[in-house]
Amino acid sequence: MALIPSQVLRVAILLSYFSILCHYKALDMPAHQTYGGSWKFLTFIDLVIQAVFFGLCVLIDVSSLLTKGADSREQERQLKKLIGLRDWMMAVMAFPVGAFVVFTFWSLYLYDRELVYPKLLDNFIPQWLNHGMHTTVLPFIIIEMRTTHHKYPRRPWGLAAVCCFGVGYVLWTCWVHQVTGVWVYPVLERIAPLARVVFFSAMTAVICVFYVLGEILNSYIWVQPHTEKVKGQ
Repeated sequence: MALIPSQVLRVAILLSYFSILCHYKALDMPAHQTYGGSWKFLTFIDLVIQAVFFGLCVLIDVSSLLTKGADSREQERQLKKLIGLRDWMMAVMAFPVGAFVVFTFWSLYLYDRELVYPKLLDNFIPQWLNHGMHTTVLPFIIIEMRTTHHKYPRRPWGLAAVCCFGVGYVLWTCWVHQVTGVWVYPVLERIAPLARVVFFSAMTAVICVFYVLGEILNSYIWVQPHTEKVKGQ
């Protein structure tokens, strides 16, 4: 029942997310005390998604080790259900949301950091924690994709699920503004109402693009080499 490097790596990534979440929740920031708390920020939601996803990966690794060699159809059935849930989370949430957070954050940050991450936040959030929230998410999820084959759902169903998540977050953001009178992100304060509609639509489209890119990358890593190997036999 020896552990393999990928299993150890998943445990390390999971522990890193626990550390990041604990440090983030411990921050004494005014925004965390207002309506919605940390849950109004997509960055925090993404951290929770990543932690749950890698927690599920570790659970599957442990279950596989414990049931290895056991002749139990019920255990195999339960394990397959967990693997199916893991693959769905990877396809619909972990990769597209994680890639979206990294891409949009650093794009806006490099253009004008005041639109998404005002300099004032440097007084609350250390640099290592900022990178833990907005940088390492992407390499972690790509490492997971590279070390484990994930079965993607049919594209229409996957895109529908991603769109539901995107629209749901947009509606949640609008509701927070309705209650507090303040937009979650400074960029939304600086644009006109019609521009906000375009912005929200564009962001929903971008997260769908990341879903397709994840599907293509997964296929490139796992399906294409297997196909070429079969042809070469």
